[in-house]
Amino acid sequence: MLRTTAAVLAGKAARGLARMRGGGSALPGLVAERVDPDFLANALSQVRGGIVVVSGTNGKTTTTKMLVAVLREHGREVFTNPTGSNFTRGVISAMLGDLPMGGRLRADMAVLELDEAHALHFAAAVRPTHSLLLNVARDQLDRFAEIDHTAGLLRRLAEQTTEGVVLNVDDPYVNTIAPQLTGDVAIRWFGLDASIHDRLGELQEEDVREGQGYTPPPAGRDDGFLRPESQREMTILFGREGEGGQVGPVELKQRGLAAMINATAATTTARLLLGDAFDPRAAERALATVRPPFGRGEMIDADGQPLELVLVKNPAGFTVALGTYAEDPVASMIAINDDYADGRDVSWLYDVSFESLQEKGVALTSGVRGWDMALRLQYDDVPVGGTDVDLERALKRFLADHPNEPKRIFCTYTAMLALRRMLAARYDLPEMGEDATTVSGANR
Repeated sequence: MLRTTAAVLAGKAARGLARMRGGGSALPGLVAERVDPDFLANALSQVRGGIVVVSGTNGKTTTTKMLVAVLREHGREVFTNPTGSNFTRGVISAMLGDLPMGGRLRADMAVLELDEAHALHFAAAVRPTHSLLLNVARDQLDRFAEIDHTAGLLRRLAEQTTEGVVLNVDDPYVNTIAPQLTGDVAIRWFGLDASIHDRLGELQEEDVREGQGYTPPPAGRDDGFLRPESQREMTILFGREGEGGQVGPVELKQRGLAAMINATAATTTARLLLGDAFDPRAAERALATVRPPFGRGEMIDADGQPLELVLVKNPAGFTVALGTYAEDPVASMIAINDDYADGRDVSWLYDVSFESLQEKGVALTSGVRGWDMALRLQYDDVPVGGTDVDLERALKRFLADHPNEPKRIFCTYTAMLALRRMLAARYDLPEMGEDATTVSGANR
């Protein structure tokens, strides 16, 4: 108890210093964990309504935010890590602002976004009651190795889960986890409706081994799991009669097929967590108000014109983003970094088709790999207006050259963080993650 209290004090002090210096979201968690190695288990020991881990390659931040919104609309007090710091130390850092000196979190539920590797570190300290597993795609091969390894990480997370697992039936690497789970764990599914199943290719990896004696895992069966049933990009419809009530249609504030899938996943998980207390109308109200997390389709007012930040970090994600946004008549910039959090190897850019950008072109490429991006666009005959690897100079030029038209920036993770900070300083935006407190609910 004394060690946990000391860890809270040390972590809060580190958090204050990190904020004064303008960064270091994981540092306070590192400090607290060093003082008390059992900090996570102690902090979450009184959370009785469920400890949920959201993991997978794409969509973790958005899905987590949607799920938290639905649960809070049902009056639940929910802890989450809203800044997108999806390592265990980032989770601890998010806790510190709300923790009393005793070090026990006061919340009904915890919903945590964790990357595939750190989800297992978390499960070693605190076994999750529920897991929501979204998808598997090539991402940061220098960290996660090949796609089969990533799928194995999610399978091991599911095996550590004690009460319920929610799986993407349309992802061939995720849906095959189900047979490996024990009968004591409830399984729920989410996926695309048959009416839009032809768009599944936008979300899935193509395996180069097909046709070479390799058979990919089979797709899941349609057993009546929850699926969106509308082809309208901004509309989602959940559920079937007998499935606890229909949810929707709901007009989301974030566009695209990925947002529809994320909302479906969040609602399916909320149904599992809440049981008979699940209210379809409450879910509708919550989903209709959720704004895109920073950098994930976030819309910024830039001198009277919309500027959209779109995170891209792997072939599947970039393909979905292009399918959602590329045909809009806007000025585009692409910023590619190769820092550790982005993945050092950017050869994945050659698995993305940029032909949809040919007509409008790309005004500017930037980031550490700005020239690599310009070269890649040249192979697809996409005109490029210029290249400046310095993000700050590039942003100023982009804004100055296109003052009277909508703008969009496709960017990798660290480029997005840097650009978001620059835009926040210029346009007085909320801090990243400021739009959602870590613990909130009707009983708080």
